[in-house]
Amino acid sequence: MTHILQPQSRALSRRSFLVTVGGLGIAVAFGKPPGLAYGADMAPSAQGDFRPNAWVTIAADGTVSIISPAVEMGQGITTTLPLLVAEELDADWNRVRVVQAPSDAETYGNPGFYGIQLTGGSESTRGYNALLRLTGAQTRLVLLAGAAGMLNVPVKELETEPHKVVHPPSGRSLDYGEIATKALLPDPLPQATEADLKPSDRWRYIGSRTVQRIDVPSKVNGTAAFGIDVQLPEMLFGAVLRAPVQDERPETIDDAEARDVPGITHIVPLPYGVGIIGETVEATRRAKDLLKVTWSTTSRVRNYTSQRLLDEYRAVGRALGQQGVPAHTNGDAEAAIAGAATVIAVDYMSDHVAHATMEPMNATALVTGDRVEIWAPTQGPTGTQGFAAEVVGTTPDKVKVNTTLIGGGFGRKAEADFIVDAVSLAKAVEGRPVKVIWSREDDVRHDKFRPLEAQHVRVGLDAEGNIVGWRHRIVADSIFARTLPPVFAEAGGHDDVVTEGAKFNYTVPAHQIEYLRQDNGLAIGFWFAVGVGYTRFAIECVVDEIAAARGVDPVALRLELLKDQPRARRVIETVARMAEWDRARDGRGLGMAYSDAFGSHCAQVAEVSLNRETGAIRVHKVWCAIDPGVAIQPLHVEAMMMTGITNGTGHALFEQINVIEGEVQESNFDTYRVIRMSEAPEIEVAVVPTPGSPFGGIGQAGLPPTGPAIANAVARLTGGVRLRHYPFTQERVKAALEA
Repeated sequence: MTHILQPQSRALSRRSFLVTVGGLGIAVAFGKPPGLAYGADMAPSAQGDFRPNAWVTIAADGTVSIISPAVEMGQGITTTLPLLVAEELDADWNRVRVVQAPSDAETYGNPGFYGIQLTGGSESTRGYNALLRLTGAQTRLVLLAGAAGMLNVPVKELETEPHKVVHPPSGRSLDYGEIATKALLPDPLPQATEADLKPSDRWRYIGSRTVQRIDVPSKVNGTAAFGIDVQLPEMLFGAVLRAPVQDERPETIDDAEARDVPGITHIVPLPYGVGIIGETVEATRRAKDLLKVTWSTTSRVRNYTSQRLLDEYRAVGRALGQQGVPAHTNGDAEAAIAGAATVIAVDYMSDHVAHATMEPMNATALVTGDRVEIWAPTQGPTGTQGFAAEVVGTTPDKVKVNTTLIGGGFGRKAEADFIVDAVSLAKAVEGRPVKVIWSREDDVRHDKFRPLEAQHVRVGLDAEGNIVGWRHRIVADSIFARTLPPVFAEAGGHDDVVTEGAKFNYTVPAHQIEYLRQDNGLAIGFWFAVGVGYTRFAIECVVDEIAAARGVDPVALRLELLKDQPRARRVIETVARMAEWDRARDGRGLGMAYSDAFGSHCAQVAEVSLNRETGAIRVHKVWCAIDPGVAIQPLHVEAMMMTGITNGTGHALFEQINVIEGEVQESNFDTYRVIRMSEAPEIEVAVVPTPGSPFGGIGQAGLPPTGPAIANAVARLTGGVRLRHYPFTQERVKAALEA
């Protein structure tokens, strides 16, 4: 693919030049680098004499500022993406400054994610890598051309070393800052193609274990600024009392006592609740508790009781005559299963889970006429602009979003409800910023939970135990029907996030996946690994059930089913060696699971023990082998696997949201159980990249295999007791043992 630069002719002094790559803009400006904002190594959007679709800024002192188009929420993306530019630019990483992208989807939208600014789905590296590498290469060519003019030599005689252009025949060199200050811009500008990208054997940064994440130092020393840390002149604080049942509205409001709280300035009726504005957080919390509200009773969510619905979902999955929306069809699985010698038919289920981010929902907004400015830990600047504009009655281009560091996202901060809170209250006190901070109770009760779902899996085996057909029915509500209705409609009612991960790379003659949507009104949302987190639970446990039915080793069966998948086989063989799979443990069991989600291959082995009297599972250790294709930052890949495994262990064993007649029963960490440090397993990770493979996503790749590996370990430890319902509470484990 050729990416053409638009020619210009003016001096590369301390002015800027703009070039275009693949329809997006790159601005390389030469001037003072931007100041710091979000910590020791994070900077706000670059400012200067150039259009705001800048990617790279080179200052006269040689400082290179690189835009990071994705949002940092602990996944290290503000190091990974700029590193790709720096690699191809041949910049000295120690002289690089990272700049968070402004809200501008036309320029900074993810080419692999509907062209919008939204960080999620492990799509950042996969979506941006080609564009950013070409951006770096293009900028490098421009610097070479500028240096050729300054040195009066042919450009073909020049090379780059970190942060400088060198002329080997004469031994002369120019620092990037010198070129930025004095060079003339070539006309026409050089063009960058994929042929200009570095071969992997010349990479300095990609694959290096010495590059450290830039966000970590400020988080360690306390200077990192998250959304909750935003402070502005004359700022007020806000809180919102929401209905105990989703979609109810306030019918009567008695705010007499709330208004008497010192520091309260406004009580604001909202379509979905009551807003309180005051001079301190404490005042708004006290006033909120004193509000007396009569709520409507018309929401259909009042009929939502999660356990009853889960039983209904399971019945729907088993009702084979009830057709779902086809998600994947390869061969005639139904006919193959009908003629099978043996049929394995099982149900797997998952409860709702909350995001429980360390930083609760918060946002700060300032409304001035038809202009809105927002400071927020949001995963979706584009969506934030749209929802804020709707509240104020303006257009998205008049909404500026300042994206801060995010203290945990997991998909929750791709939502806009907390943004709407802040903008609605700021609109009521136009001209003064308002910061809204949700309480932990609000955060849990009014989350957008991972879908409640049931899966019915039917697998047919021939007389030799070989798989002849696999039918997978997924019963759940839709996320896209609420968040992206056009995408949902265009897909014919299929939600590929809810069913994500059900399509596997195991070799089976016939494979059918169906989605049966259940619309019961409760708003559900994206959660860490979303569909893959539960579809792989069912798939990997069923593979072990097949192995048991055949009397073969679970690792051997996977290798057989993946005979044409060398990357998959490699991670499975690697993790089996790491865990010493064939070595017996006294009182402990090993379980295996594998996933190829998000473009990465991940295999894990969990070592567990079980207290049969209490039903408590203890996960002692998890081994993990991960092939992300190209491992841009191997140390970071290891860290992300540890994150996924820890989170995966907690959600498999403990995390659970119960809804009764529309009301969420859990409210804080005393009732919403998360994994504790003392319960975290020892984790050992091997990164086994495959040179020449595509860039895979790693943000969520570590979670899907963890739960099924634990379940499979329990089954091997107990001689076949199967755990088929997330989470594996002690009561459920004891019931399975007794059954």
